[in-house]
Amino acid sequence: MSVNDTNYCDLAENRIKELGRPDERNPGRLRFNLTTSKIRNLLAMVNQIYNDVVLSDGDSLEERHKSRITYLRVRMLYEAGREDSVRSFLEKSKLLDELREIGGERKKFLLFCRYFEALVAYHKFYGGKD
Repeated sequence: MSVNDTNYCDLAENRIKELGRPDERNPGRLRFNLTTSKIRNLLAMVNQIYNDVVLSDGDSLEERHKSRITYLRVRMLYEAGREDSVRSFLEKSKLLDELREIGGERKKFLLFCRYFEALVAYHKFYGGKD
């Protein structure tokens, strides 16, 4: 199922739940191999592009934005190669697939950003640690 304007929050919650395992000491919380710091570092890269895109006009992304999004994929792959927890996060969240879906559409990139932010929020909500 692909992310859209009405399901991104629920998808983020479900995908984060798939990443965690029950925390016996804290019912309702999950334990993750992925730290909040790692996920926030990825979000910081996304936010750098977001800050530029949100100020631009039109329905299409500029070439410089498309280039930065492509480079973002490379950076995410590199981080996934360095650490299995990041790899698992990217696979379960389907972030790389969602990045490919953006194409040149500004609206899809902004939706991607909201989805990523929801992933970070649910990770923290369910017990993600630094």
